[in-house]
Amino acid sequence: MTTQTFVIKLGGELMDASKAEELGAIARDISELQREGHTVVIVHGGGPQATALQKKLGQEPRMVGGRRITDDETLHVMKMAVAGQVNVDLCSRLSAAGAQPVGLHGASSQAIKAHKRPPMVVSGGGPDPIDFGHVGDVDGVNTKLLTLLVSGGFVPVLSCLGADAEGRVFNINADTVANAVAVTLKAAGLVMVTSTPGVLKDVKDPSSRLGMLTRDQAQAAIKDGTIAGGMIPKVEECFKAMDEGVLQVFIVGKLQAGDLKRAVLEPGSVGTALRSA
Repeated sequence: MTTQTFVIKLGGELMDASKAEELGAIARDISELQREGHTVVIVHGGGPQATALQKKLGQEPRMVGGRRITDDETLHVMKMAVAGQVNVDLCSRLSAAGAQPVGLHGASSQAIKAHKRPPMVVSGGGPDPIDFGHVGDVDGVNTKLLTLLVSGGFVPVLSCLGADAEGRVFNINADTVANAVAVTLKAAGLVMVTSTPGVLKDVKDPSSRLGMLTRDQAQAAIKDGTIAGGMIPKVEECFKAMDEGVLQVFIVGKLQAGDLKRAVLEPGSVGTALRSA
């Protein structure tokens, strides 16, 4: 059996109590993939937890074009919620399933090297450049650290924070971090776990799932409105990762036992497998 490297992106919404069964299924599949000799690296977000903590602390989350403004207080929250609560809880669930997770964040030996994102114009943000505060863009990944961990049989669990050589910490979109890690590790597959079971012809009909999707098919689906809303940037980011060396990307969601494993080892059977052609 050929062993492969998979980067799996998980959103903070999976840590909700209502998602316990799905998260358990994902954790068991990750453990099985690891036992079978595959390399697994996890990248996670924590938007819901960060928003909830902000509100508890009396902060009002500020979003522009779907992106969080990260001032000093918000950065403290991201450290506590994402690198703290979500990372710890996710590692504990993976450990219970038999995997060997190691929790990390961008400041862990600069696991995710980043710089401050300059002010920029974004869709939904008006005509003027927006300064997002302590939000970063990825410069690189500490391959030596990740390789050391996976070679020892561990599963790196990376929260979506980055850091620069001067010790400044940045909040980064988890999809962006997952793409960078997958490209750096030359992953056989990047798995994006979402709230939907894949790319759907009809968002109201789960049975309309598209098992396989090429770039040309995706562009046509965006043009005719089949792919719309938040799925558009996700699909575009996926193909960008493939342009940079990732062999294929899987968009999956609403997973049951065995689904994640089948998605990556039997492309098209679960979720949507994106391919260049």
